Amino acid sequence: MSVKKVTFLGLGVMGYPMAGHLKKAGYDVVAYNRTKQKAVAWQEEFGGDIEEDVCAAVEGADVVFMCVGNDNDVQDVASKAISAMPENAILVDHTTASAELARALHEQCSARCLGFLDAPVSGGQAGAEKGELTIMVGGDEPTFEKVKSVMDAYARHSQRLGDAGSGQLAKMMNQICIAGIVQGLSEALHFGQKAGLDCTAVVDVISKGAAQSWQMDNRAATMLAGKYDYGFAVDWMRKDLAIALDEARKNGATLSLTALVDQYYADVQKSGGGRWDTSSLLTRLH
Repeated sequence: MSVKKVTFLGLGVMGYPMAGHLKKAGYDVVAYNRTKQKAVAWQEEFGGDIEEDVCAAVEGADVVFMCVGNDNDVQDVASKAISAMPENAILVDHTTASAELARALHEQCSARCLGFLDAPVSGGQAGAEKGELTIMVGGDEPTFEKVKSVMDAYARHSQRLGDAGSGQLAKMMNQICIAGIVQGLSEALHFGQKAGLDCTAVVDVISKGAAQSWQMDNRAATMLAGKYDYGFAVDWMRKDLAIALDEARKNGATLSLTALVDQYYADVQKSGGGRWDTSSLLTRLH
């Protein structure tokens, strides 16, 4: 399958730069966004085509990428796209949503001779802008192989992890890990401040040992500076953790730490920090 024409549905903080990378990579890109103003701004920046209707946007597309809000948004946009996509085209959902929805979309696509991949991403807005996202993929191996080189336009690494729904389950694991790591880093910085240590110097030392993490390398300094306008918003993290906690109730997994940190994020929301990035857990310890 030679991919020439692609469609991108959803030009939010992630989709906007992702669609831009596709255009820069030489693909014929058509973009759609519910808010037309954002689509016009994207077109002015990257030069692709835009459509005001989902069905018109996906017409003739080899691959349709989607990155929207939540399960309801995904189902609404995907149902329109699936009804209008040409036979043998592929729908790739980059939204973080439930595994149950991913499996349902796989079935809907199969019924219309369409391919489907659930492909949530990690790396946040910065990763999207730099074209360095990590993509966790669920779906058929042949479908993944057809799309992988296209996703390389904005991915540092993409990997198929199993059948439909596997990508979403992997993203849940990703968010579970992040929640625990950020809380641990927050408590360590809080402890160091209370102990009267030069936390910047301590982080410089411990980041070279077993305590090192992406969060420490990229967020410790901004946390100490009280800056939280980077990365992934608390509101989005709570949405993702709710999906993980719901899945855990279904499969019997015990996520005691995740449930606790989710409530800590609720505290941050109550203090007005819903749009702060996830490292703002430190604020509730002051």
